[in-house]
Amino acid sequence: MPAMKRELRHRFWFEAALTFVSSLLFVTTLVTREWIEATTGWDPDHGSGALEWAIVAVLLVTTLVLGLLARMEWRRPAAAS
Repeated sequence: MPAMKRELRHRFWFEAALTFVSSLLFVTTLVTREWIEATTGWDPDHGSGALEWAIVAVLLVTTLVLGLLARMEWRRPAAAS
């Protein structure tokens, strides 16, 4: 019995790429929160770190949601030929 070739839509690859980027930013922000000030020169919370923790939370939620969307797209039944 031949194996069925799985055709993934562009949507899956887009969601998977965004999941990777958001997870990379999440880990980077979690490890070193000063990268935001170093790259942009912008310090709206004046060193308190509150904005960075908010960004960590938003990136975590974004990563989880995008990961679930990509998983749903991966598990989507293949269209009938």
